[in-house]
Amino acid sequence: MTLTELKYIIALQETGHFGRAAEKCFVSQPTLSVAIKKLEDDLGISLFERSRGKIQSTPVGKQVVQQAKVVLKQASHIRELANQGRDPLGTPLAIGAIHTVGPYLYPRCIPLIREYAPDMPLYIEENLTGVLREKLRSSKLDAIIVALPFNETDVVTQALYEEPFVVLLPYDHPLSSKSELHHDDLIHENILLLGEGHCFRDQVMAACPGLQQTFANGDRLLQSVVEGSSLETLKHMVVSKLGITILPRSAAQVAPYGDGILCTRPFATPPTRTVALAWRTSFPRHQAIDIVSKAIKAAVPQLSVGS
Repeated sequence: MTLTELKYIIALQETGHFGRAAEKCFVSQPTLSVAIKKLEDDLGISLFERSRGKIQSTPVGKQVVQQAKVVLKQASHIRELANQGRDPLGTPLAIGAIHTVGPYLYPRCIPLIREYAPDMPLYIEENLTGVLREKLRSSKLDAIIVALPFNETDVVTQALYEEPFVVLLPYDHPLSSKSELHHDDLIHENILLLGEGHCFRDQVMAACPGLQQTFANGDRLLQSVVEGSSLETLKHMVVSKLGITILPRSAAQVAPYGDGILCTRPFATPPTRTVALAWRTSFPRHQAIDIVSKAIKAAVPQLSVGS
């Protein structure tokens, strides 16, 4: 069964005449007749009652022709989708990012994506790594921005930039007198961390052995560990002098709070995270992925990997 054969039986039902149906389909009458007979043989039924005066559909033929119209309509829709696919920068792209990247990267890179691909609509989302992973696998998102390591079957990752961690503290905190900090400087401080489920929490714990050792051994080397729901919440908590926190550099802006409120200090040996773009190996719109990668690297040129 072919789409051409379906077109022929629709034309024959509409015209009731082999000659006129052939003209409508721009083929010879023998070609159309042979194709329809072949379709009937394949299906094992008669689609038309043939008489000297008129050709008309059998009862089952009417049902087949009606379904053929549906099939051709769907086939036409597939062709439309394919036509859209020929312009990878002209159809929507769905991007997700983890909470500790999205609010700080999106305002920088989205204007550039729109500049590079003005006809490509964007869907933007922030979420936890686990949620983004599942949405990428189910094709609800086309690409996601995450922190490495990120291991997933049939998914490609591309490192975008390396970002150092810094310490955020009140402007008048005793540690602010130091030009750089060591991990041991934090042992007796109230440390503000993200709650369970945030990958950045795990990255901080892994990067600061003192914190990890405290949790592993149960020793109260830290005065307390306070958890927040977002990096912005942690910053507000630092403003309130509930403690100090460790942030990726892109999230550590202090200007909005005014002078003399917050300050940042680098580590003597800065822990870092690698931010990467991930997409399915089967995703066909490579040009769109290249545009997103280019925009992100242009948005954070001082951090980009391989740029």
